[in-house]
Amino acid sequence: MSFSTSIGRFREGNPAPLYVQLQQLIRDAINRNVLAKDDALPAERDLAIEYDVSRITVRKAIGGLVEEGLLTRRRGAGTFVATRVEKSFSKLSSFSEDMQSRGRTPSSAWVSRTIGMVTPEESLSLGLSPGSAVYRFQRIRYADDTPMALEYSTIAGYCLPTIDAVQDSLYEALEAAGNRPVRALQRLRAVHFSPEHAKMLGVDAGHAGLFIERRGFLRDGRAAEFTQSYYRGDAYDLVAELNDI
Repeated sequence: MSFSTSIGRFREGNPAPLYVQLQQLIRDAINRNVLAKDDALPAERDLAIEYDVSRITVRKAIGGLVEEGLLTRRRGAGTFVATRVEKSFSKLSSFSEDMQSRGRTPSSAWVSRTIGMVTPEESLSLGLSPGSAVYRFQRIRYADDTPMALEYSTIAGYCLPTIDAVQDSLYEALEAAGNRPVRALQRLRAVHFSPEHAKMLGVDAGHAGLFIERRGFLRDGRAAEFTQSYYRGDAYDLVAELNDI
């Protein structure tokens, strides 16, 4: 069955621009589950031939749906229906726990891990004295082999026995050391990815993303974690429960 047979063709007499019509066909197919999460779309050239439009029209239609978060581009693989993840802002959990709870397989690619002395910014965030030791972990976080986030974590030196204690999950390592955070303060803002960040996440430079800064605290009130994360905007929904209590 052809792609146009599955999702439909342009309606005769529709005055809307062709790229808008193509967007609506794909959007409706996603909403009706005709196109399921992680389904691959045909190549731009094939869509242009099938709908008798230019590749520029197809590229504009696809680009708009990527910005909406309905589609995602994977470098070297093509365009897919986005698989979005809901991240709760009211529960303190790790990336690995978030993915596993949704049936996804988390993994990491290490950018670097180092031991050093605390910087002025880290000292302020972690409440550490100048000269204090810290561990720094920089990773690309994946779900089912899809890059989802960049994570830059600084951990107070007293929280881990060695730098090699962290393998897959940072929070598992902290828990094993008896120093898992029990509460956190988080700050969120929208960003556009720099060329460097975009390359690591497999998206275009300027792609919309979410920047989350977290400070995690131990039960005794000491700060343990200072993490800055860059999440793909086309892959995440942030959810918070509110009440008037």
